[in-house]
Amino acid sequence: MTKIITAPLSGMRDFLPQDVRRRRYVIDIVEQVYSSYGFEPLETPVMERLETLLGKYGEEGDQLIFRVLKRGAKLEQVLGGRPGENDLADAGLRYDLTVPLARVVAEYRAQLPRVFKRYQIQPVFRADRPAKGRFREFCQCDVDVVGIRSVSAECEILSAGAEVLCKLGFEPGEDFVIRLNHRRLLRSLAKHAGIPPFQEEAALVAVDKLDKIGVEGVAEELHSRGIPQEASDRLLEWLRSTPDVPAEVLAGLEEILGGSADGETALAELARILKLAAAGPAGPALRLDPWLARGLSYYTGPIFEVEIRGFAGSAGGGGRYDDLVGMFCGEQIPACGFSLGLERLLLILEERNLFPSGLEDGPQVLVTLFSDELALDSFRLAQDLRRQGFRVDVFPEPGRYGKQFRYAEQRRIRIAALLGPEEKARGTVILRDLARREQEEVSAAGVGDWLRSRLTGDLES
Repeated sequence: MTKIITAPLSGMRDFLPQDVRRRRYVIDIVEQVYSSYGFEPLETPVMERLETLLGKYGEEGDQLIFRVLKRGAKLEQVLGGRPGENDLADAGLRYDLTVPLARVVAEYRAQLPRVFKRYQIQPVFRADRPAKGRFREFCQCDVDVVGIRSVSAECEILSAGAEVLCKLGFEPGEDFVIRLNHRRLLRSLAKHAGIPPFQEEAALVAVDKLDKIGVEGVAEELHSRGIPQEASDRLLEWLRSTPDVPAEVLAGLEEILGGSADGETALAELARILKLAAAGPAGPALRLDPWLARGLSYYTGPIFEVEIRGFAGSAGGGGRYDDLVGMFCGEQIPACGFSLGLERLLLILEERNLFPSGLEDGPQVLVTLFSDELALDSFRLAQDLRRQGFRVDVFPEPGRYGKQFRYAEQRRIRIAALLGPEEKARGTVILRDLARREQEEVSAAGVGDWLRSRLTGDLES
């Protein structure tokens, strides 16, 4: 008999109980914070039409979309020729949560408020090379504002994202920073450097890799993409001389881009974001980075990315995308959003031991099963304790107490409730604390009070 491989596909994972508890802990904080900022929940299908997804994620993104084969007669029809990848597929697994949001806004505009604030926490899929903290299926925690052009939307989004990180135990400005830039500023810099318009996107893709490959790596990338040497040298000169203080960055950019309408607009918006965000938790974390590009091609205005000290790669990011919704409805609708990567946050929380103690919601009590004749009494006891708010398991079959205790210890159940014929006759229950190796016989009516006194910490968690 051929052995079936039971390991999940590369880049996919199973989540065992402790994994699920930790994920729920983070997700609960994200939902609580996002809701407190007035955002409403949204969910969308895991699959989208392929035409919905293609052309939204830049030159590399389309290659990472998981295609879903056509079915039945449609598939048979294309197999008769020499089909390409897109001929065989008519759907794909969602690559992110932003494009599905744009589709939803276009589809349900009449049912949504003029300014729609939504959050969405669902898995997305990318045919990427798996690595530490990088998976093919992963969960994103998105928050977006649709329908407003003011950068006050960016400030709300940045504050919400920063507050999530603060509640998870990260200190703004020390443990994490939020790098901030503007796509129109980048384009102005590219134009001022002398990069032809048709090479602008290629240059920005190269600059976006600065944190991964360094200045010299960017220089090689610009050369390989055919960027004129003089323009490349000018970009690299500015890149090497960028200061760290936001006010100094703004002043330096104003000097470089004086007279550029796009550049001045971008700098004014960035200055306002820095000013307004100072009122919230994002203020101490914001760092102006004129070379942050972010790879997604749909960004049109301010962009931002979360960087956690000592951790390679981004833990979240986002920006303004005023043209994306219009691709589905034919009318420009302003929007901006931010996404936190759940998987990377979980990895960092585990590495830094930031999960709270007592993050358990398994059974607190095991009701033992003495015999078939007393099974009904054991089940009644279990139901009574559940009605009182305890998490209770019942051993599935009569057996020696030692076997039942080992089962409880294996499942980390602290208390075992023993109900044998003698206890039944006396109207009592023996409660054994397996952690302390001690037990006490109490009246059946007093079991709940005894458990509450012994499990106070567990109940509060």
